[in-house]
Amino acid sequence: MKTERTRFGRLARGIALLAASVMMAAGLTTPSAAADAPASSLPIGIIGAGKMGAVLASLWANAGYPVMISSRNPQSLQSLTQSIGHGVKAGTAQSAAEFGSVVVIAIPYGSEPKLGAELAAQLAGKIVIDLGNPYPQRDGAMADEARKQGTGVASAKFFPGVKLVRAFNAISFVSLQKNGHGGADPIAIPIAADDKRAIAVTERLVRDAGFGPVVVGPLSSAKTFDVGTDVYVKDLTVSQTRAKLGLAAP
Repeated sequence: MKTERTRFGRLARGIALLAASVMMAAGLTTPSAAADAPASSLPIGIIGAGKMGAVLASLWANAGYPVMISSRNPQSLQSLTQSIGHGVKAGTAQSAAEFGSVVVIAIPYGSEPKLGAELAAQLAGKIVIDLGNPYPQRDGAMADEARKQGTGVASAKFFPGVKLVRAFNAISFVSLQKNGHGGADPIAIPIAADDKRAIAVTERLVRDAGFGPVVVGPLSSAKTFDVGTDVYVKDLTVSQTRAKLGLAAP
């Protein structure tokens, strides 16, 4: 009888795990369930190995997340992955897109349309955090248009079919590296997204990096923390950011 109960328990756990996997793949998990999942079950692919990508890789790897950072030449990232440790992997952009349940876009904004087209299949249905900022002097006329529309609206056209989030664009890599201390009123990371699960997961990633998430609203509201706004790279706390953006206390 004890053996039968043991077998039944194992079978029940197996069915539960299978059901959870199916629901996750279908995007049917609740936001809280997704946000509360163990870090080890949420791999992060970072496309781009510049200053922002490298710092985020380090912060999340230290927090227990499996991380892959990418470059056209993954071999060139060997010293970076070794310095970060925690099993951080290096790969191509395609590899990082396939690896991550969450994929972070950390490349020059002008390169995003081409990347979105090339990796449409790998990114489909995934949470994609876009932290790029459009600079006309670097990215050309498309940057002027993106600033006019707001990056949430503009970036959504580059990455159709994903759960897009705008976050980590309003903070410098220096602050990201030095100011992730958490606390009662931490430095804020504004977030804009349309998908509830994507918001919940991003909030958790922000907290695990040592910062405070401030959900501003849908993707169209990302314009309020774009380049040149009152909260862009100002290192404001959560309460200060809410006050600047006119947001009520949560």
